[in-house]
Amino acid sequence: MLDYLIIGLGLAGVSICEQLDKKVATYKVINDTSQTSSIVAGGLYNPVILKRFTMAWNSKSQLEMAGPFYASLEKKFNVTLDHNLSVMRRFASVEEQNMWFEASDKKELSEFLSPKIINNDNPNIDAPFGYGEVLNTGRIDTALLISTYKEFLIEKDRLVQETFSHDDLRLEDDSVHYKSIRAKRIIFAEGFGLSKNPYFNYLPLTSTKGEYLVIKAPKLQETRAIKSSIFLIPWGNDIYRVGATYKWKDTLNAPTETSKIELMMKLEKFLKCDYEVIDQLAGIRPTVTDRRPLVGQHPKYKNAFVLNGFGSRGVLIAPFASKQLVQSIEENKPIHPEMDIVRFIEKFVAN
Repeated sequence: MLDYLIIGLGLAGVSICEQLDKKVATYKVINDTSQTSSIVAGGLYNPVILKRFTMAWNSKSQLEMAGPFYASLEKKFNVTLDHNLSVMRRFASVEEQNMWFEASDKKELSEFLSPKIINNDNPNIDAPFGYGEVLNTGRIDTALLISTYKEFLIEKDRLVQETFSHDDLRLEDDSVHYKSIRAKRIIFAEGFGLSKNPYFNYLPLTSTKGEYLVIKAPKLQETRAIKSSIFLIPWGNDIYRVGATYKWKDTLNAPTETSKIELMMKLEKFLKCDYEVIDQLAGIRPTVTDRRPLVGQHPKYKNAFVLNGFGSRGVLIAPFASKQLVQSIEENKPIHPEMDIVRFIEKFVAN
């Protein structure tokens, strides 16, 4: 009998596997290709919400944990995942500059927001009011991370590549049975697929579709990520990611012409050189109504657990949330109350 059966291999699935490896626990992962948000993600990490100049939820603790987490994966697989990348907030007015100064004076933000206004020196970008620089930022190559981890699991005979069927799952008091697999516990880390999960469908998980353009702009020559109404993220070799959109009603992974036009219009408000759209990517982010992750134990089935709801900040949240879940299961430590699914117990009872 395995210790764990894990459903899903996005950022949540990879992170939980790493935590279980530290505990020398046995596990298998079941995964298909239906959920793509972790793979197509921009992978940027920064602790600040750049629309309002405020700290993202619990982001300092998450950032402190994320650095060593991804460094250990780089060492484990001999790959480069964490790319240092400056994030520049393009100012649209003098008022935004003043708001930035006020924010950078606050104690919790002072170590993450540079107090200097940086003048734009790129003739191919329109930024007459300059930039504010966010400190302690970077980009995780999520596609490489997940593909590398997938190969690792295949080599260790820990990956079952198929669509998980909830109808074939049987939960008993002391074990979990799925086809020929027996385990002590099951962890659902299936992204937006959780919306079809009969055990956890009482949780208020919603979908937020995100789309990126991939452009080629040889004249741009920009090495920093630029945040205006959208992000412009350098990818190397004159390639850039542009995005992302936030759509709450579309639950299909397919790119749309509407989002392409929207992103191009926003890009052309500050980009002054020619570019070519060479690709378009789309994924469904698993988000929660209160904007906090979904982590914890099922109210009735004590060997069923969930790790989900990371939204657009999965790169930072995943290491933090997965460690909390494993410590809760293995060491009986409490989960951060703002992400523990016990907060939705009334919805379960009403369901």
